Formats: sequence, structure tokens, C-alpha cells
Amino acid sequence: MKGSFPTERLTKIETPFYYYDTDVLRETLRTIRTQAGRHEAFEVHYAIKANANPKLLRTISEAGLGADCVSGGEIQAALKAGFPPHKIVYAGVGKSDWEINLGLDNDIFCFNVESIPELEVINDLAGIKGKTARVCFRINPDVGAHTHANITTGLAENKFGIAMSDMEDVIERACGMKHVEFIGLHFHIGSQILDMGDFEALCNRINELQEQLERHHIQVNNINVGGGLGVSYAHPNREPIPDFKSYFETYARKLKLRNGQRLHFELGRAVVAQCGSLITRVLYVKQGTAKQFAIVDAGMTDLIRPALYQAFHKIENLSSEEPCETYDVVGPICESSDVFAKAVDLNRCKRGDLVAIRSAGAYGEIMASQYNCRNLPKGYVKEEI
Repeated sequence: MKGSFPTERLTKIETPFYYYDTDVLRETLRTIRTQAGRHEAFEVHYAIKANANPKLLRTISEAGLGADCVSGGEIQAALKAGFPPHKIVYAGVGKSDWEINLGLDNDIFCFNVESIPELEVINDLAGIKGKTARVCFRINPDVGAHTHANITTGLAENKFGIAMSDMEDVIERACGMKHVEFIGLHFHIGSQILDMGDFEALCNRINELQEQLERHHIQVNNINVGGGLGVSYAHPNREPIPDFKSYFETYARKLKLRNGQRLHFELGRAVVAQCGSLITRVLYVKQGTAKQFAIVDAGMTDLIRPALYQAFHKIENLSSEEPCETYDVVGPICESSDVFAKAVDLNRCKRGDLVAIRSAGAYGEIMASQYNCRNLPKGYVKEEI
């Protein structure tokens, strides 16, 4: 079954472009609020790196979510979209001075710190301003996730986070500094995770670490478990809303929160992936020796996930109801990796047909480039089509 698209109106827009179904987004946000709202201590932040389209950010902000930022530019985008500073967390392994100062000037909720040198710089910069920076430490829990190697972030060899063996020393060092306040621990094990067992493993590790800290009389006010919940790329029509119920219930059942502790989530892909589609046109249908190609005007510059992660996206021909034929769907970029899908069945394609590449709301428009001197794709929400 094809998705619901205003095809006649979409045909009037120059391709390629991103189309965002804000009805899907709002239903996703309602589900998040309902399921997270069952647990008083839960707070949800949206990971802006997934998609920073201003119209989507405003909708997400209005829904009451906080913001998870990994750059100064994202902090600026969050503030402009209306996210309150006290709901903004700032992570990232390489924060520059101006970005730290931006966070300090706006009194954001906290910095998720990933190294001792970073902690020292934050303390120095906060001291210059006569401020105290709230910090959480990103601890590398050495928990693997059943996902692509390029989006696994919790293993010992990843660049992110502080080793578990260094956790107590780092906390003690922070407690001895005048211009930082230790308020919690931050974790993130990866992205596009569909196996709740991975999140259970993280809960078990956090429980162990909390007990270890309590033996040394160290109290933690905030636990941040990152995000990572995946979406159904194969069935965006049947499963447009991720399984937030199981996700939040897993943490409610398995993570032993202490009295007064707050549990923070940083969801990105799960919020926006299913509301977005990359709309492109068929330029040519080319018959090869053993296969046929549907050559479209979108390329890896517009959606890099298939080339970078070998990611699957469902593809639909919005203009055709003719019998299916098998195609390699490829773009115009001068790279052999500019392939959206191989041996995919589509309703028979012809020049000019409008094609939707689904589940592209996360890590699509935001990762676009101008390689080959191409224009960046524009993004349109449903209301303005």
C-alpha cells in the first residue's frame, strides 16, 4: 500500500525536495507525550541532529519537548525555535570555546562532558563569566547494540564518552572545581535499535554503576540514557509510529531510579523519520544488459544514508499504478555509490514519474551536501504544499 501524498500538488514543485507530513509528526509527538507521561520522572529531549528544519523544530518545541544539541549552531536553532534554555542539553566530543560560551550565556540545562580536558575548559570559561556550569558526564558503558557499526556509540573503542574505570576520578575532580556542578550521568549506545534487550543491557549497566557510586557516597540527580529507538523503514505505512510504549516501559521496569532522580531521553530518528519523504522525478529508464535502471534527479547529495550506511528506504512510484517491474534506483552523482536501492520492485516507471523515498525525515535534509555543485534540497511541510 502506498503512502498518502497530495501527488497533484507535489508535481508542481521542482524536484528533488523533502516533504514532511506534519500530521504524522504531531501524532508521533502525542504518542511520546502519552507514553512518557505515564512516568513522572521522565523528560524527553529532541535530538536536533536528526533534522533541524525550522518548521519541524517549532512544532516539536510547541509539543513541550526539550532539545539535545551537539553544536553551537544547534543551540542557536533550538533557541530560535522556542526551546527554553532550561530544557537544552549540549553534548559532543569536540566543543569549541565559542560554543561553550554560547551555552553559558544562555544558562542551558547542562553540558554532557566527554573528557577531562573538556571539563577543565568549561570550568575556566565559566569562571571568566562568574558562572557555574551544570555538567553530566558521558560514560562509555561498553554496551553493544544490534545496529550498523557506524551508528554504534557505546563500545569501549568508540571515540565517545569517558571510560567506566575513570568515572569516579572524574566526578571527584569536578566536585573540586569552583565553576562546575556535577548533576548527572549521560549514556548513549547507538541508533536505529529495535531490540529492547539492548536497552535492558544499558539499564543493567547503569544500575551497577549507581551502586558503585553509592558505595562512595556519590549521589546522582539526573540519568540521561540518550536515544536510539529505531523505526520501521520497511513498513512506513503500517508502522508510522515507533514502539514508544515498549521503549519507555523497558526503562521504567529495568532501571532502578532513586527518589528524586530524573530520567532524560534524547530521541531523534524516532521523532521525525517517518514524517519525511524525499520526492524525486524519474529522468530516464535505462535498460542494461541484465537489469534496468530508474535514474532519478535526487542523489546521494540529497540523501546519503544508503551510500553511507547501506541503509534501506522504501521507494514508491507515486505516478504509476501499472504492474511492477524491477529496477536499480540510482541518482545522477558521479559516484558508483550513488544508489538508493538495487533490484527493487516499483510500479512501471517512465520519464517524469514522481517517486517518494520514504522514512527520510531523519538524517536526510540535514546531511545534504553540494557535491557536484548541486543545489541543496528544500524542505516543505504539508500545510504549505
